[in-house]
Amino acid sequence: MRNDRDDEFEPIPRCSPTARLLEELQLNGHRPHEDEPDPRPLPDQRAVEAALADAFDALVSVLADTRLEPDLEDLLWSTVNLFHRAAAQVGRRLDRNEDEQKRSQAELDGSEIRSVELVRRIAEGTMIERRNAFEAFRDCAADLFEAHIGSAWRPRTA
Repeated sequence: MRNDRDDEFEPIPRCSPTARLLEELQLNGHRPHEDEPDPRPLPDQRAVEAALADAFDALVSVLADTRLEPDLEDLLWSTVNLFHRAAAQVGRRLDRNEDEQKRSQAELDGSEIRSVELVRRIAEGTMIERRNAFEAFRDCAADLFEAHIGSAWRPRTA
């Protein structure tokens, strides 16, 4: 006796490692390693500004006229500070990279290893765009902070 369901259960074909890798890349996209240049574009400035405005508006509308309203200023300050710290962290990495580039240039002896190391450090110098993007996000968030709170955003000293 034949069951109609017998045709439904075919063995699953085995995938090759290459097929699995290609499927992962299709699902998750290519992510370059830390020492490789990243070909992906930076976020669109207008989209970031709109998202930040939505986030600030959402926090203000949810917390206004509630018991949590006294915490609103600190939450909005922290949102601006998030981008401030990210820009500072990338800036520190840029400074270290610049020092390492100078050291690599001084140690350059014509060998391929030293040349490749210097090229890699120079490629990492594209972090300037990342730092500038985070600074732009911080400035936009600081403007929103001022619009909602009524005073300028200032980083706190340690």
